[in-house]
Amino acid sequence: MSTADDPIARLVHHLSRLPGIGGKTAIRLANHLVRDQELAAALSSALLSANSDLVQCSLCGNVGVADPCPLCTDVRRSDAILCVVERTQDLNAILRAGGHNGRFHILGGALSPLDGVGPGELRVRELLARLEDGRVREVILATNPTVEGDTTAMYLARLLKPAGLTVSRIARGVSVGAELEYTDSSTISRALEERRTL
Repeated sequence: MSTADDPIARLVHHLSRLPGIGGKTAIRLANHLVRDQELAAALSSALLSANSDLVQCSLCGNVGVADPCPLCTDVRRSDAILCVVERTQDLNAILRAGGHNGRFHILGGALSPLDGVGPGELRVRELLARLEDGRVREVILATNPTVEGDTTAMYLARLLKPAGLTVSRIARGVSVGAELEYTDSSTISRALEERRTL
């Protein structure tokens, strides 16, 4: 029987494509889901709902059930500070850490010419459009401390500085090569507090 004909093998194959899920874990998850029909049905329903009910916020790029999202409509957040991150997971990590009461902008990745990711593949135009009304006075570049994240931060800093904005970068409290999603809250909070102007 080929993999295409074997439902468990297909399930294992698709589970193993998820980030952080290797072959053994995929097999363990698939076997658990096959044994627990109630969980499998709930997971299936949640996946279908996520695909059909979630929308991308036209302002910040966050994913949720409303456009604009609750972060963009929260009047308690400052319009003067905009924190730029690569992905939704990074935004969530900063929210967990606390310490940022401004707005967010999700780029949708980082510059990586070798992978064919240039400024046109990121939400750079949308970022520039958000700055046109003059309410933002500081942009915090909270890209990951990787080669791609640093390249993206430097590119954005060169692009934004002529507009007279304060452009800062989160401090190096976050380990080089680490991703914000996996960094503890106190480290992220300290990195935000100790950001520096570029």
